[in-house]
Amino acid sequence: MSKSFEKYQKRRLRSSYISVVISISLVLFLLGVLGLLVLNTKKVSNYFKESAAITLFLKNDVNRDQILNLQVSIDEQSFTKSTKFISKEEAAEIYKKANGEDFMDFLGYNPLENSIDIYVKGDFVSPEKMEEIEQIYKTNQYVSSVSYDKPLIDLLTKNVRRISLFILVFCGLATLVVVVLINSSIRLSVYSKRFTIKTMQMVGATKRFIRKPFIWNSVKLGIIGAVLAIIELALLLYYMNATFPEFGMIDNRIELASLFGIIFGMGILITWISTFLATQRFLNLRTDELYY
Repeated sequence: MSKSFEKYQKRRLRSSYISVVISISLVLFLLGVLGLLVLNTKKVSNYFKESAAITLFLKNDVNRDQILNLQVSIDEQSFTKSTKFISKEEAAEIYKKANGEDFMDFLGYNPLENSIDIYVKGDFVSPEKMEEIEQIYKTNQYVSSVSYDKPLIDLLTKNVRRISLFILVFCGLATLVVVVLINSSIRLSVYSKRFTIKTMQMVGATKRFIRKPFIWNSVKLGIIGAVLAIIELALLLYYMNATFPEFGMIDNRIELASLFGIIFGMGILITWISTFLATQRFLNLRTDELYY
């Protein structure tokens, strides 16, 4: 009978440990996903921002060498990500493919102009900075006009700000939820051993002596849960990078190592604090209060 009961207790204890590890790994994984979201928000926003271009339409009397010199000078600017020269012939072909008709057939000539598309770095894509760039080239001797999608830039700027604020608020709330969930799992684990805690206290064991094995055991569970969460995150990161390589999610190894380190540290810290508080609570209870 005693052996059967002992086996039952061991199975119950293992089940309790497994449920705690799974709970810790899942909530830390959620926290890690939010961390990845925060780290890549700027990359994703820059990806969309940098798809918007400022187009410089060039005067008809500008020769090829002058165009090349202008393009080189633009490439040297701090705000430039890349430039692309589009000749009037290429522009006519693009128009023809987009609209399915050749306007040169009934006009008899090509009214389009040579142009240079300036793709601006994400940090410079805002209504104010784009307008500054526009003013720089409006007065250029080779440029007849400057054009870019102002409503699109306004919309991108507003949406990026809103999304960034939402992510920060959501991450703060999610971190709080993570702490509460891990704390609840640890408290339940300690609660199942409250009578053992009180028995040890009654035979003269000090609070520190009683707390030590509980804290160490919980920290080990926290480490296992954190390692599982990091493995899950690494797999997710590998998949996301393979699916969206243009975002460069694994380019900054230092940021990723810091994120994994934070997850590992939180697995240890939260379990340590939760176990300390839970054991302290039961150590301070009277024997008759353990049944409530």
